[in-house]
Amino acid sequence: MLMNLQTATPRITGFSVATKTQVPNNGPTIYAFGQCIETITQIGCKDCLNAQYNNMQSCLPNSDGRAFANGCFLRYSTTSFFPHNQILDVTRFSKQAVTSKKGIIIGGVVAGGSLALILIALFSMIRRRKSPKMISIPRGDIPGASKLKGPVAFSYNVLKTATKNFSEENKIGEGGFGVVYKGTLWNGKVVAIKKLASPYSNKVDEEFESEVKLISHVHHRNLVRLLGCCSKGHDRILVYEYMKNNSLDKFLYGDKKYSLNWKQRYEVILGIARGLAYLHEEFHVRIIHRDIKTNNILLDDDLQPRIADFGLARLIPEDKTHLNTKFAGTLGYTSPEYAIHGQLSEKVDVYSYGIVVLEIISGQKCNKLETDGDVAGEYLLQKAWNLYERGMHLELVDNALDPQDYDADEVKKIIEIGLLCTQPSAETRPMMSEIMVMLKKKGLLENMRPTMPIFIETN
Repeated sequence: MLMNLQTATPRITGFSVATKTQVPNNGPTIYAFGQCIETITQIGCKDCLNAQYNNMQSCLPNSDGRAFANGCFLRYSTTSFFPHNQILDVTRFSKQAVTSKKGIIIGGVVAGGSLALILIALFSMIRRRKSPKMISIPRGDIPGASKLKGPVAFSYNVLKTATKNFSEENKIGEGGFGVVYKGTLWNGKVVAIKKLASPYSNKVDEEFESEVKLISHVHHRNLVRLLGCCSKGHDRILVYEYMKNNSLDKFLYGDKKYSLNWKQRYEVILGIARGLAYLHEEFHVRIIHRDIKTNNILLDDDLQPRIADFGLARLIPEDKTHLNTKFAGTLGYTSPEYAIHGQLSEKVDVYSYGIVVLEIISGQKCNKLETDGDVAGEYLLQKAWNLYERGMHLELVDNALDPQDYDADEVKKIIEIGLLCTQPSAETRPMMSEIMVMLKKKGLLENMRPTMPIFIETN
């Protein structure tokens, strides 16, 4: 099956194939998945998958194995890990797959129908593993680009020229992980160029490599896409697609305040949920962003949200419920179990999402209330909870919104969803896929009542 995937994946539009096979004589069902990045060539995809196929043999005889490089991903398991409506029969590619003595041996074992023989035959090839090959990617009209496994490798001079020597006038953002510049390539394409901070730290190399590997495989309409990268000396630079509307916080309490109506805010709430559900539950590995907040949500030309800045993203093994890790995030958006105990799970993002939902509805920052009459020291989450307890949800709604433009019950429901996301116990917070169902469902929530959140002082 893995041999067939190597042959089938490069030939399928989108370079993504899911398949399964039943081992004869009532044996287990084996599920497998192959994927290459869309920017790779067909030959590059095939070479990359072949290298990962060889690497994966060290996984045998375990019932779950995976291997990935910057350009491709390959996995098998006796447990289903993808929707069944995405399955493709790849047996028709078997003739093309049997192109070597090794292929003929494996093909014969598959025909024999014995899972034990399959595992033994594959396991015997562990010592003949090959090193991953460099993948040649077509560069088209991108100047200064070179070979790289995955995203485009830009030359430093190209990015320096695009940003006018990383000038202050081209600076469009700054955060803990670096400075972002607007850049214009020689062909007129506008990009966002992030120059990572702390260039002399060894950790930057790890963060840079991790981010490049991760983001080059992530493609979703609600996630900012990584176009390429650059490494020169101590400089580590990432190149993203450019969002001219900038970040969500500008629309809520910045220079573009009052410009989002209710329909647009609802679409942003739903789009962020869609992007996080993809990262947590739909991508072939579970990804936790760790720093979801309004200035990490960019808006595209249609004001659709794009989750940005995966510099803090981490992969969580499927057999772990949480990891203890050094804190990295923004107080006010960060869940108590992560801020206090360093316990990291996807529910950390769910908590942050709940805070962002309350900000979108209220038009106020999570750690600063500016409306007259607010209780001294009261933060947005406290205010939302106190209003909810008194049945006065709608008092939280941004005064800039016309009450005629939104349904009161819908707004109440979404406020309650925000509070459900900020439950004190991570286990009681919903998954992002469940949140999407709630958002799309008509009427108020049934049999789901939030409990009082834990309020953390952020000053």
